[in-house]
Amino acid sequence: MSISELKGRFEWDELRLFLAVARASGLAGAARQTGTSAPTLGRRITALEHRLAQKLFVRRQTGYELTEAGRDLYGRAIEMEAVAIGIEGWLDGRAGRRVVRIAAGAWTSRFLARHIDRLIRPGEPAALEFLTSASRLDIVRREADIGIRNRAPEETRLSGRRTNEVAYAVYRSSRNAEEADEAWIGVIGDGGITPGARWVAARYADRISMTCTDPRLVVDILRSGVGRAVLPCFVGDSFPELRRVGDPIAELAEQQWMVLNETERHQPAVRLVIERMAVLLKEHRALFRGDRPAA
Repeated sequence: MSISELKGRFEWDELRLFLAVARASGLAGAARQTGTSAPTLGRRITALEHRLAQKLFVRRQTGYELTEAGRDLYGRAIEMEAVAIGIEGWLDGRAGRRVVRIAAGAWTSRFLARHIDRLIRPGEPAALEFLTSASRLDIVRREADIGIRNRAPEETRLSGRRTNEVAYAVYRSSRNAEEADEAWIGVIGDGGITPGARWVAARYADRISMTCTDPRLVVDILRSGVGRAVLPCFVGDSFPELRRVGDPIAELAEQQWMVLNETERHQPAVRLVIERMAVLLKEHRALFRGDRPAA
């Protein structure tokens, strides 16, 4: 089936949702990416299969797996996506702005949002879109323009730019005695895949008395005077109500990378945000590394 035939027989929105489910290997991840509920996605995919008289996915408990027909459609839909992205870019150019999409975890997104005036200024031909998730978006397929990750990219169509070292430590409320035998706060769901969340779960599973799916709630709980938790030092050291328990955890130290699409990074608006972000992160290198001035 040619691209022109595809265009005549499908609405782009159908294929956009199909691609999201294929990339996420299931409905839950695709729902987060598209803003469409999982039940609605399931109905749309089933309707597409009925219309094609082809089974596109094998449904398993572990997720959705593309069939041979699904893989064939996936390759063709990618071509349509490239056309759609090109049209969106053209429209953005005509409107005088380019939407720059930044994919990062909850804490890094919060840090960037707090310094938003350093990344974009009123009247500039660019807009920012934060895609906050602990799981990776596909930068090769342009699900984001800039990604902040904890390792260098391996894909051939991506480039990497090393930024900061990131340290982690245990934190508690400054109101609590350091020697107190406190309960631990755990993070589950998507946020549970972070290094700090895995470290706590592996060592203190029997002492975790509270869990949440949003890592940002951890700080609210700590500030209320309850428990202890692992946080990136650039987060924990930003709150005067929190204190470290011991030194940074050496085994959790990691390198931060800015991951870029080799094509999109040359777009003027994207390049502008990249350079400003690099300067901002460099200025706060000591904070990310966990270097605190002596008390």
